Amino acid sequence: MEPLENLCGTSKQPLENLCSRRRPSYLQVILSLQVILSLQVILSLQVILSLQVSSPKEEETVIGTNMAALSRTGFFRIPPTRCRIPDLGRSGSGPVRRVSSVPPPGTWNSELSRLPHRDLYRLSVTDPDRFWGSAAAARLRWIEPFQRVRDCELRSGRIGWFLGGRLNVSVNCLDVHVEKHPDRVALIWERDEPGTEVKVTYGELLETTCRLANTLKSHGVQRGDRVAIYMPVSAMAVAAMLACARIGAVHTVVFAGFSAEALAGRIQDAGCKAVITCNQGVRGGRTIELKATVDTAVKTCPTIQHVFVSQRTDRLTAMGQMDIPLEEVMSSQLPVCPAESLDSEDVLFLLYTSGSTGKPKGLVHTQAGYLLYCSLTHQYVFDYQDGDVFGCVADVGWITGHSYVVYGPLCNGATTVLFESTPVYPNPGRYWETVERLKINQFYGAPTALRLLLKYDDGWVKKYDRSSLRTLGSVGEPINHEAWHWFHSVVGDGRCPLVDTWWQTETGGVCIAPHPAEDGASILPAMAMRPFFGIQPVLMGEQGEPLSGSSVSGALCIRDPWPGLARSIFGDHQRFVDTYFRPYPGFYFSGDGAFRSEDGFYQITGRMDDVINVSGHRLGTAEIEDALDEHPGVPEAAVVGIHHEIKGEVPFAFVVLKEDSVDRPSVVLQQLKDLVSTKIAKYAIPEHFLVVKRLPKTRSGKIMRRILRKVAMETSSDLGDVSTLDDPSVVMEIIEAHEAYRKQRKEEQKKK
Repeated sequence: MEPLENLCGTSKQPLENLCSRRRPSYLQVILSLQVILSLQVILSLQVILSLQVSSPKEEETVIGTNMAALSRTGFFRIPPTRCRIPDLGRSGSGPVRRVSSVPPPGTWNSELSRLPHRDLYRLSVTDPDRFWGSAAAARLRWIEPFQRVRDCELRSGRIGWFLGGRLNVSVNCLDVHVEKHPDRVALIWERDEPGTEVKVTYGELLETTCRLANTLKSHGVQRGDRVAIYMPVSAMAVAAMLACARIGAVHTVVFAGFSAEALAGRIQDAGCKAVITCNQGVRGGRTIELKATVDTAVKTCPTIQHVFVSQRTDRLTAMGQMDIPLEEVMSSQLPVCPAESLDSEDVLFLLYTSGSTGKPKGLVHTQAGYLLYCSLTHQYVFDYQDGDVFGCVADVGWITGHSYVVYGPLCNGATTVLFESTPVYPNPGRYWETVERLKINQFYGAPTALRLLLKYDDGWVKKYDRSSLRTLGSVGEPINHEAWHWFHSVVGDGRCPLVDTWWQTETGGVCIAPHPAEDGASILPAMAMRPFFGIQPVLMGEQGEPLSGSSVSGALCIRDPWPGLARSIFGDHQRFVDTYFRPYPGFYFSGDGAFRSEDGFYQITGRMDDVINVSGHRLGTAEIEDALDEHPGVPEAAVVGIHHEIKGEVPFAFVVLKEDSVDRPSVVLQQLKDLVSTKIAKYAIPEHFLVVKRLPKTRSGKIMRRILRKVAMETSSDLGDVSTLDDPSVVMEIIEAHEAYRKQRKEEQKKK
């Protein structure tokens, strides 16, 4: 076994070997070494390389050429500028610490790289120090090597990984790739209008990130300060995240569709010092007034000192005293910014999730553990290969966007797609036209979008070339069988593995998925199936006991921590412990239920509060919904449990009908009852069916079953936090439909 100290040691490569080109230009050396070496070392390199900074006239150098190109394509609008390169002098010296080199993703030490999946997984759970220590040393670039792999105790919520190590996330996502292939495309910004995509190379993204980082620093943003990012899916949003990471500021991205009140609440809770936003957003052919929302929000946020405004559209916006035109200020900043040396456990970002009660939770993710877990899951779950175009269509305001649009792909040197539009703009073929045009290799989307597209003719899929696709992925909620089969057989032509992934904002990355697995291993429809490296699922019974054996259902917990796990709730660690570790001491409690099959595979059954006990029979609402969704006249359905005096609980189904089924609801409802009886059992037939025009969804596309449960239980006067709703008016529609349904039932009972 290779000693851990050797796995984490720094490279002994001589400094001279870093500079193999003869007499490189001043900027070439600065850009390639700006983060790895301190400014003092850069000074000494001037002597080594005989760099000449002659006259002031020669010092004045055009440094905006890349930015001019980006401006022409609309990445952001910064004109080429002439900026004086400061004379750093001929003297100065300091210690040089050469950080370890980064092998290609998946290249660990030779011993581990030869292990089959079964043995690699076994190692990850029996010797996590060796497994994760090897992975961290091989995949990440360290400024200072870590001294201890982990220090964790779940009962108290103490979670620490790669202790003593220092690194910078932006270096791992940008600089290490710029050194090898600066012209590789990092981002393909798929803007709202098809065919107007913008490609940004790693070199251009590094320059933009550095200019933005210097802009933040010049306005007083320091290490540890919180910065709110309220932007649409865009290249500038990614640069903003990486700029914060570069200087050690903590970003909290807020979905650019939240109300001013919701935005203000998150800014207040985090104590943000600045906001980065756009004048407007563009989505689905509509413009969204982002700056106006920020203006309203910051009125109640006394900690905000500056609002940086990027120009997404040509429309001018009123600028107040705190407002700063982002591109204009960035144009005068240097394209180099030394990266902050950060501890492995320093905070990288906060991301807020809404609970059923109380204020939103600001989950804390830290530097090294999160980045490593994103990198590893991105490669192994989706079969990422060097040079692939990775297409995750999530918004950067959610954890999926953080992990699989930004940090995971960029850490692995991938080309990642930023999808600004909607699945049906300008038509239902948008996803697949994008796949054809950008030659996407992996496509990762939500079941909600898939069910929406199911309503349309398959011709919208088949008219586009999807031969570039190699892996399909589903995220956000359990995928029903109909959507799974359509996604696999129609979109993937039956040849692409479809990975149904289970994970959460709290977990940082995918925890259960069909891949990775042994070569030739099967994938079962609509099942997450296998735990990822280091993940040990445990199903808990009603008395809090671990359930053994197969064909059992219980509360899904995870034994032992993993690097991607959130560290706390910002400002309320006790709430973190009470929510995730107190229900089952010594285990992480996910809040979800799961079923373990005879083969030991896992199927997510939904939230624990979405599990119904009907006359002693435990039913997952997802199972009933799956049966309802198989009806050709039902594009969407949601099921909740309500109290019943005799049976304990009964299912209540909310059903959306297609246009050709609306005129015959009684016929369709009887067919739905027959379907549930056939697919599950008679006791699973919902006691109530309510036909609605649409379901309440969050802006990320998740159905808010909590609201449906309140309506069904006639307690809609207390709906809890509804700030994440995409369209709040849907709630009143459903309440009115339920009231009409209740009156109808009363009339029917009178007649009986």
